[in-house]
Amino acid sequence: MDGGPDTLEGDDVAAQQLRAEQLVVDDVYARLDALRTEARAQLEQVRSTPTGGTHQARSERDSFATLYADRLATYDAVEQRLLFGRIDVHEGGRLVQRYVGRIGMSDAEHTPVLTDWRAPAARPFYQATAANPAGVVRRRHVATRDRVVTGVEDDVLDVDRLDDETRAGLSGEGALLAALGEHRTGRMHDIVATIQSEQDEIIRSALDGVLVVQGGPGTGKTAVALHRAAFLLYAHRERLARSGVLLVGPSHAFLRYIERVLPALGETGVVSTTMATLLPDVVAGAHEQPAVARVKGRASMAGVIARAVAARQRVPERTQTVRVGSHELEIRPDDVAAARSRARRAHQPHNAARTVFVRQMLQVLARQYAQALSSEVSGEDMAGIVEDVRVERDVRVALNLLWMPLSPEGLLRDLWSKPHRLAEAAPGMSARDRALLARDPGAPWTEADVPLLDEAAELIGERIDPERDRAQAQAEAQRKAEIAYARESMQASGAGGGMVSAETLAARFADTGPSLTTAERAAADRSWTYGHVVVDEAQELSPMAWRVLLRRCPSRSFTVVGDTGQTSSGAGAHRWGDVFDPLVRGSWRLAELTVNYRTPRSVMDAASAVLAAACRRDGVTPPEHAIVSARDLPGALRVAAGSLEQEVALARELGGTVAVVAPVEAVPRLRERLNAPGVDLTAPLVVLDPVESKGLEFDAVVAIDVGRMARGDAYVTMTRATRRLTLMGDQPAGLPVE
Repeated sequence: MDGGPDTLEGDDVAAQQLRAEQLVVDDVYARLDALRTEARAQLEQVRSTPTGGTHQARSERDSFATLYADRLATYDAVEQRLLFGRIDVHEGGRLVQRYVGRIGMSDAEHTPVLTDWRAPAARPFYQATAANPAGVVRRRHVATRDRVVTGVEDDVLDVDRLDDETRAGLSGEGALLAALGEHRTGRMHDIVATIQSEQDEIIRSALDGVLVVQGGPGTGKTAVALHRAAFLLYAHRERLARSGVLLVGPSHAFLRYIERVLPALGETGVVSTTMATLLPDVVAGAHEQPAVARVKGRASMAGVIARAVAARQRVPERTQTVRVGSHELEIRPDDVAAARSRARRAHQPHNAARTVFVRQMLQVLARQYAQALSSEVSGEDMAGIVEDVRVERDVRVALNLLWMPLSPEGLLRDLWSKPHRLAEAAPGMSARDRALLARDPGAPWTEADVPLLDEAAELIGERIDPERDRAQAQAEAQRKAEIAYARESMQASGAGGGMVSAETLAARFADTGPSLTTAERAAADRSWTYGHVVVDEAQELSPMAWRVLLRRCPSRSFTVVGDTGQTSSGAGAHRWGDVFDPLVRGSWRLAELTVNYRTPRSVMDAASAVLAAACRRDGVTPPEHAIVSARDLPGALRVAAGSLEQEVALARELGGTVAVVAPVEAVPRLRERLNAPGVDLTAPLVVLDPVESKGLEFDAVVAIDVGRMARGDAYVTMTRATRRLTLMGDQPAGLPVE
């Protein structure tokens, strides 16, 4: 849109600015409605079109249905705050107004009416400064509620280019300040309208390699990670749409807290999970003792799992006999050793290599059987003899004991419940550590077990199932045919536009109709590899957990956000170099978020003092404050001596959300006492332990017995509040005394 701002002299300038921007917002929403109506009509037309009953016709119909359904989902998700900014730029000797929003849109004549916030043309909205305006004269933040403009805020970046009319049109109270003053709602909101320069640099950083974002409490590192995922999907859609993006968070509560951010940014195809739920069909909900988690998380456990698998590939100490019919056959150590060597040279997972081992041993036993029959055996007869040997129960039992079919779950249960198995696999492990790992075979899985189960699954492979293998081969051939047909159909009709590839469309239907999306298929497939992985609260991950994630992204394209000052896991990280130098030396880079936008100054100062008193040696620097007056709230830090109920009532008077954070063992009792629900972040009051509170924000926090918490947990607990922190019970060492 070209032209200058509408202005008038006098006291009604601000009202005129609101009316002028309202006209623009009305036009943008009218275009959104038109596009939504068009997509809905196209979807209904496709769904109502007869297919003729052929597979190709169904494929074509489902391809276009997916395309239009995806467009509809995007248009619905960006309804709120569709337009949020404007830059006035000098281009070619004239002033151009460029409006910035959640998605890019053009009018019916293909003239741009809204620039996608991720597009290069929108970058000056976030990056331009008074020192380096990059041609931007004015940046305007447009605040809306539903479809109504409620305010505008102007940043003057090139004062020398301001004319009197533009000066008269300046207005606003500060978009960032207004956003910071909003109450928490139990759901994270995007910051697309208020991204700051240091955040934008990280969001738009290159895709390749491991980007580590270190940020203290309140610096917006989670928001930056989510906006970076949306940006990468926009800038590298062809590469990432086929393989997908994986987002790993610290808890289910955290995933619920952030679940609306990416759809609001126009992206719905990201797989969100925790380490506990990463593996399909594995439920890892039990609590793990820190000392046990520390042992299970060591990188050396990969060798333990490998030795445990190898121990199931046995060579007997002496010759064994098995009966086939009326004859006894010998299973000799030399023959077993030769068969095992041949199977291992195949470089296949344990269960697949077992097929090679069994086939070799059956040939050895069949030749013995043929000799015992004292008859000449042709090639065709030998196949029958092999089958006669294979079906004998004694033979099957003996070969199973030599090369046992395995499952990851069975392998780990044996290690934890059978001391001799663990001693066999971990000869260098101390007796104390082996004792820590001991447990009942029926014990539930914990999050610390998941990386070990994944390591075992990588070495063991799939269960041997000939019928399934044949079905998979047929399915793969069918998939290739569907991709080819989808590509031809899209080219013939001119559809696509970069939103969905032929591979993506072909993968979403089967003979009987639509199947899973890329994200859904990825979440259900343990061996799926992603184009990019985002990890939040990454300081908590163990070396074994990083092995799991690296397997899921062979390109080593990661966005890793965290704060080593908040590490609470015994297996977690205190220095990023200790994590990534052994894994991707030379292929990782560190960016830091240094400005705290959320935490009150008095609370942050107290938390930093507690962190320093814990004698951490990781060089963590607490973040600075962006707006001292806004965050230096009176009474933000309160050391209370009243009852819990009284303090909760005082906290609730602030409005917004309130959390009671306490040591994990106290949480069930406190939930019952306060009649608080489980981890429901939309409730006005929740009771959480420190791990459950990671990455979350509340207007007020009542912290119980912080002095009894581990140092990382104490720091996390004290920095969840955006308005007030109340400390009760045991106080942490280093707390400033007023």
